[in-house]
Amino acid sequence: MADVAALAGVSSQTVSRVANNRSNVEEETRRRVLSAMRMLGYRPNTAARALVTGHFRALGLISFGLSSFGNARTVDAVTRAAQRAGYTVNMIAIESQTERAVHEAFDRLTMQAVDGIVLVEAQILDTPALRLPAGVPVVMADGDASHRHPMVDTDQARGARLVTRHLLDLGHETVWHVAGPEDSYAARRRTESWHATLKEAGASVPGVLFGDWSAASGYEAGRALARRPGVTAVFAANDQMALGVMRAMAEAGCRIPQDVSVAGFDDLDESAYLTPPLTTVRQNFDVVAERIVSLMIDQIESRGERSAAAYVVPELIVRQSTAAPPPR
Repeated sequence: MADVAALAGVSSQTVSRVANNRSNVEEETRRRVLSAMRMLGYRPNTAARALVTGHFRALGLISFGLSSFGNARTVDAVTRAAQRAGYTVNMIAIESQTERAVHEAFDRLTMQAVDGIVLVEAQILDTPALRLPAGVPVVMADGDASHRHPMVDTDQARGARLVTRHLLDLGHETVWHVAGPEDSYAARRRTESWHATLKEAGASVPGVLFGDWSAASGYEAGRALARRPGVTAVFAANDQMALGVMRAMAEAGCRIPQDVSVAGFDDLDESAYLTPPLTTVRQNFDVVAERIVSLMIDQIESRGERSAAAYVVPELIVRQSTAAPPPR
């Protein structure tokens, strides 16, 4: 560190601030120090730094299934946000949401010396008897706001309301819903909001069809809906299921959007290139991730646990898969 300081013409304290990614360093000074580090092959001693600061600048992340688009995008965005903040991320993906699996994941991550743990869509926390290990800061992504841990999520209810209201405003008498899995927080919030929006509008509330987030489950739901007379608008809880619905409707001879309007949720990169392009709700995973990492760092640096719930506003993206209902 002394060699770096001498080469860069700064103090050892300034080198320490740069090595620890502190913000109170002028940009030109930071560049000079980083250049000196590269020239000298300097690498901060993380073990020594942890002894001084009490922090490892590492986060643990537990994801309960990466097959879901939302979970995968959240994990990716959190990893990138953590890296920008100067933290590494150690991830464990577990499919079985059991108390034992959660505690094992916590044990493995804490043995790797992490400063805090992010949980992505942990329905297991609904279990009243489950208590997370104390002493490790926790932030939840897409969790239940009633829990004591800070939580950040897209405003799922607002997104479902936007798309349901859009279809009603086009003139559809009601909107059918293909929901996600019943044990998913996001799916439940979207379904509850769809139901409430129809009730507020005085529209009839059809029975819910459940899928598993896959295009295949949307296809089966779409086949069932195509056999029902009077179905003119369908809101699928994610874009993959909406794709399946569109395929089933097309096979049944229903034109989209002339005969049936279809809308999704998530705004996959491919959704703008479907035939027709899909109306959907865009989630800003990067903003969600930035807030998760910010909440985590607040906890780590203050050594306190704050109860908070933050919701990121989604955006309705209107494309050509929705239109006014066909004339009677």
